[in-house]
Amino acid sequence: MAARFGVNLFNIRGALGWRVNPRLFMPYRWGLALGIFVPVSWIVWAATGSGMYVFAAAGIGIIPLAWFMGLATEELGKHSGPGIGGLLNATFGNATELIIALVALANGLHEVVKASLTGSIIGNVLLVLGLSMVAGGIRHKRQTFSREASGVQTTMLVLAVIGLVMPALYVLSTQSTGGTSRLTLEEMSVGIAAILLAAYVLGLIFSLRTHRDLFNPMSAVREKPKWSIKVSLAVLFIATILVAVESELLVDSLEAAKEGLHLTDLFVGVIIIAIIGNAAEHGSAIAMARRDKMELSVSIAMSSTAQIALFVGPFLVVASMLTPVIMTLNFEIFELVAIALSAAVLSAVLSDGQSNWYEGTILVLVYLIMAVAFFFHP
Repeated sequence: MAARFGVNLFNIRGALGWRVNPRLFMPYRWGLALGIFVPVSWIVWAATGSGMYVFAAAGIGIIPLAWFMGLATEELGKHSGPGIGGLLNATFGNATELIIALVALANGLHEVVKASLTGSIIGNVLLVLGLSMVAGGIRHKRQTFSREASGVQTTMLVLAVIGLVMPALYVLSTQSTGGTSRLTLEEMSVGIAAILLAAYVLGLIFSLRTHRDLFNPMSAVREKPKWSIKVSLAVLFIATILVAVESELLVDSLEAAKEGLHLTDLFVGVIIIAIIGNAAEHGSAIAMARRDKMELSVSIAMSSTAQIALFVGPFLVVASMLTPVIMTLNFEIFELVAIALSAAVLSAVLSDGQSNWYEGTILVLVYLIMAVAFFFHP
């Protein structure tokens, strides 16, 4: 009876005259199961208003939605070929983080937005990559990946760190000469954001056009798509809409959650929101490492990091020009040092083009040290 009900539920003929085979979604049962938290968050919000339980339900609900967004983008990439597929992944790779940040930006939560950017960067570099190396290293004594490709992406991260550090240095250096001009800081942030966006575009040209063989070896086997274009587009559209709704609930209940859990904006942004936004990538990278595809794991973590640092952050600065107050790139020194240290540790670990479970453990331990420090930071 249950199986028959499941088939009837998915064999829906809509106005477009097509139906979805339920077997397409059987491998993703965990995502469908966690998806129950989406309506749960609505019910709790309707019954109690914004609160800690709404924040928790919305946060969990975003995780499977982000996963399905990633799957739909990947399937569209298989239909369109490696070139367009790479562009789609670059465009939608961090769509969840971007949507959450835009909602928070619209509510004037600039510090939370910047903290979530910091958390996404150090989370991808330390937690995602570290857990991937641990998961892969337990099964395989030594795993390899391209030093050239990871080196280029590490250099892009260093460029982003320089761009993020300069506004903070400006603030520190002008404190002894009469204080910082808010207008100058905003103009500086917009100018640096434009340069970082240009660097991101040039990076896309480099990785998808002129040197695509470095990032997409010709020996790589092209997988056949499991979903049709219509199914992929439908899943991407529905998941994006639901992520936007859940993000609104998440941000709306943020204050209540902070008070209930006695947490700061910095910790919530750097740790909690960043983990929620990157949970889907965590799973993908770890799964690839367990299958001895460390090249893909490193690519997922590093590409996401570069996109956050060179596209999402600068784009949010530009987008904030439509709001009453422009978001600046004046990050907390604590955040900047954490990003810089993460880049340094990452460079050391990736330098030999090989990984093992111990190196992964070191990355995770560094992340935990930073998490504890952010927890106690006032």
